[in-house]
Amino acid sequence: MKNIKKYKNYLIATTLTLSIVAGSFLPSTLFAAGTTLINLGQASNFVILSKTGITDVPSSRITGNIGTSPISGAAIGVSCAEVTGRIYTVNAAGPACRTINATLLTTAVGDMQTAYTNLAGRIPTSAATTNVGGGILTGLTLTPGVYRWGSAVTIPTDLTLNGSATDIWIFQVSGTLDISSGKKVILKGGAQASNIFWQVAGATTLGTGSTFNGNILDKTNIAMLTGATLNGRALAQTAVTLQKNIVSIPQTRKSH
Repeated sequence: MKNIKKYKNYLIATTLTLSIVAGSFLPSTLFAAGTTLINLGQASNFVILSKTGITDVPSSRITGNIGTSPISGAAIGVSCAEVTGRIYTVNAAGPACRTINATLLTTAVGDMQTAYTNLAGRIPTSAATTNVGGGILTGLTLTPGVYRWGSAVTIPTDLTLNGSATDIWIFQVSGTLDISSGKKVILKGGAQASNIFWQVAGATTLGTGSTFNGNILDKTNIAMLTGATLNGRALAQTAVTLQKNIVSIPQTRKSH
């Protein structure tokens, strides 16, 4: 038990961004959630990962690795200048700076899907974390836990997540997820984007100029409208669409 706790603390204290941008890969990244672990596997090494393509209205600013599989690299519409990291493809098509690694991408996509299923199977923390606000999250501050909605979720006002650097939020959304234009997911009390997981069955849309925190694992597509910012990961089982966005892989800060 002591060794497990030490390993958990080591993982929480590890900063991923530098190794990812440099192109060195971790075998898996584990995130504590209660007494169990969320394993993103090789998907943790990507800030954007999709199965059917990544489109872009330039210019966006992306920090971290991106990739798509099994579709051809020609489905990546992001230029080399927009990415601080590597662009991984399954073949020789795509941006000129591409790195071809079909094996890595196949594993990462499989890990992404496994993590999605894992998240979807978590039990809500309590009745109080089930169908909060009927899916309309207006003026709320949410503490750590597993939240579940049997419907679409909209965020029409700023949403605050308040907790420590080691706390975990899991949001299970059975429908679509939308944050309105100009609104923010705000982190307080040391809460970290790396420890926030949005498991979404329908499409995710980040409104114009919105600011979103957390790892989005979507069974369909993730659309970022003009000027939206994501501090987290966009892991989609169909496509990711960008429009002059800022997307950064979340750094994990040490707790004090």
